[in-house]
Amino acid sequence: MTQNTVHAYAAPSPKAPLERTTIVRRELGEHDILIDIKFAGICHSDIHTVRGEWGEGGHFPLVPGHEIAGVVAEVGPGVTRHRPGDRVGVGCFVDSCRACENCRAGLQQYCTGELGSVGTYGAIGRDGQVTQGGYATRLVVDENYALRIPEGIALDAAAPLLCAGITVYSPLVHWQAGPGKKVAVVGLGGLGHMAVKIAHAMGAEVTVLSQSLRKKDDGLKLGADHYRATSDPATFEELAGTFDLILNTVSADLDLNAYFGLLRTDGTFVQLGAPEHPLSVAPFSLITQRKAFAGSMIGGIPETQEMLDFCAGHGIAAEIELIEAERINEAYERVLASDVRYRFVIDAATI
Repeated sequence: MTQNTVHAYAAPSPKAPLERTTIVRRELGEHDILIDIKFAGICHSDIHTVRGEWGEGGHFPLVPGHEIAGVVAEVGPGVTRHRPGDRVGVGCFVDSCRACENCRAGLQQYCTGELGSVGTYGAIGRDGQVTQGGYATRLVVDENYALRIPEGIALDAAAPLLCAGITVYSPLVHWQAGPGKKVAVVGLGGLGHMAVKIAHAMGAEVTVLSQSLRKKDDGLKLGADHYRATSDPATFEELAGTFDLILNTVSADLDLNAYFGLLRTDGTFVQLGAPEHPLSVAPFSLITQRKAFAGSMIGGIPETQEMLDFCAGHGIAAEIELIEAERINEAYERVLASDVRYRFVIDAATI
């Protein structure tokens, strides 16, 4: 093996099980850092991508993983933001054009430049090569796209914050969740459990809307004030016109119009999960009370750092199940069966 060859787990083709392999990382550039990956979270997006559920094609073999926590091993000669030994994280993108209005505003996830926001895996970087993700032992990334992980958060529990954490933090901040606001979280999974923790820490009144009451005790322990089953028609009758903000964290096909009925005047329903099929909206379910149906995607570099610092300051981290790499395919099946509380994290030492 060459110095740049690292062990990884990759999907050789769409829908194929992941298998152990090696990949080659690029040479360390002027502003690059080399990260020894310690932990990598498993996101539902990884499963959607490697199974071709967001469109056929793509770049295979593919190493997924965009919830990455590790330690800086080496830095390029021009690096000023990080030093060897620093605890760092990498999230859903590893580059952007850096010049468009959104990039200049710190909204790199919404880059409108020619390069666009370059995904951590399955995208084409500025070097023309396909990006490969965090189910690996090492990663080379530009220093500007790595985050500082505060000492107050364990690295394994920090990894999911780089996607699940920022995905819910960003809309909670944007739609001003806080004291006096009633926030509902649809689904208590990888995203949902982080939404409950963060919204509670922001001072909002939090309600979990889950298909059943199976996880009610967990939801209340995580910080929810209320927990209601969406399989019970009384939930939609009794909570009509209640919420200022609803975060939909699930990727299932929902009756959106029923959920819009839970919003108060000027309330907002934010779609975070990305279902395989289009969803149907009846315009009058929004028009009559000036309700909004919005979307949100992760966060930029400044906001992601803000989220990590917020979580460290409030003692927030993901609830995880640490697994060895050989159990990745089993973990995928368990994610699909909602059999994880609440995020699988791969111990990269086992890769």
